[in-house]
Amino acid sequence: MPSFDISCKVDVQTLDNAVNVTKKEIETRFDFKGTHVSIELNKKDFTILLEVESEMKLQQLEDVLISRSNKQGLKPNTFDLSKEPSANGKYVRKTVTVRNGIDKDNAKKIVKLIKDSGEKVQAAIMDDIIRVTGKKIDDLQAVIKICNTSNIDLPLQYVNMKS
Repeated sequence: MPSFDISCKVDVQTLDNAVNVTKKEIETRFDFKGTHVSIELNKKDFTILLEVESEMKLQQLEDVLISRSNKQGLKPNTFDLSKEPSANGKYVRKTVTVRNGIDKDNAKKIVKLIKDSGEKVQAAIMDDIIRVTGKKIDDLQAVIKICNTSNIDLPLQYVNMKS
């Protein structure tokens, strides 16, 4: 039976490259000259610590990070920017979480979306991926289209297609 996996994996090297390119651009930008800017990637926890002097500069830094990551092949919704920044002394800090893997709640939403679509496929949650199997490849391609057009806020990848 044909099958494929829905995953949400971020390549650590691509993420590291995106952060390094962001650092290089910030160093050369005129509006950041002579100001304190710190970008640190924690590869173990998949978090990025941003530290700047003002909230306006923090917003600019986030925009540069997203645009440079997009050019590296990372989707903008890879980063969870919903956390509020915290002010420590004269600096503003923000921890940006990188979405890696599908958590249980989102996995259940995706499986429910697939089942409600009416396609003749089966979806099963396997750790942080979802395996979708069906009798026809056309049904699997319809599931991919449904997942792409839904409002799931995850950078989904469709891998391991077997026929």
